[in-house]
Amino acid sequence: MARAGQKGRWPVPLQNRVDPFGEIHATPERGLFTGNRGVIHSPTSKTLLKRRWTTKAWIICSLQHPRGLLREPMGRNGKNSRAGWTELFFLDEITALAAGHRPCFYCRRDDAIAFACAFSSEFDEVATAPQMDAMLHRQRMIPEAAHLKLDATSIAALPDGAMICADGQPYALRSGRALPWSFSGYGAPVALPETASLITPIATIGALCSGYLPRWIA
Repeated sequence: MARAGQKGRWPVPLQNRVDPFGEIHATPERGLFTGNRGVIHSPTSKTLLKRRWTTKAWIICSLQHPRGLLREPMGRNGKNSRAGWTELFFLDEITALAAGHRPCFYCRRDDAIAFACAFSSEFDEVATAPQMDAMLHRQRMIPEAAHLKLDATSIAALPDGAMICADGQPYALRSGRALPWSFSGYGAPVALPETASLITPIATIGALCSGYLPRWIA
């Protein structure tokens, strides 16, 4: 998962780790899930292109391929030695959901169906993948500065697995406490802040409120 560095030095991490805001970084820490947004890398240099997605289907995948296939991160995994999709990595599902991704129907079908069933009360039937992708994409495009501002009461009403940002620090909410997020994991729980901005898309908050249980790293 790293490019070769200069002789005698540690390999350089690939830029493929996603933070709760959806930004992609180069850092050595790993996580529980992979996923993708289409082809956004050069397999020759193993670096990202300028674009950060080529599809509205931002998905969260299992690290183990259902057929046991192995992929070379940011390599030539597509047909005819083409790039294939760009492997991104997340600390856990809470992080991936905050970044605007959803479970994959191919490698995580049971979770994907559970998420779709819980996704939104706006649909008369179970939301389809394109419906979820379209709604999430609109919400992902909201600038960070325009994210919903929350007071203490609103923060306390959020479901477990929601992510907020206070004073530049992202937090995951669990059991009435706020867990400081980092690429290496969560810090010790602290009291909920008095004010914060919401990171997790509103539609995903709805799925969490309706019973979807994402996987935590700890």
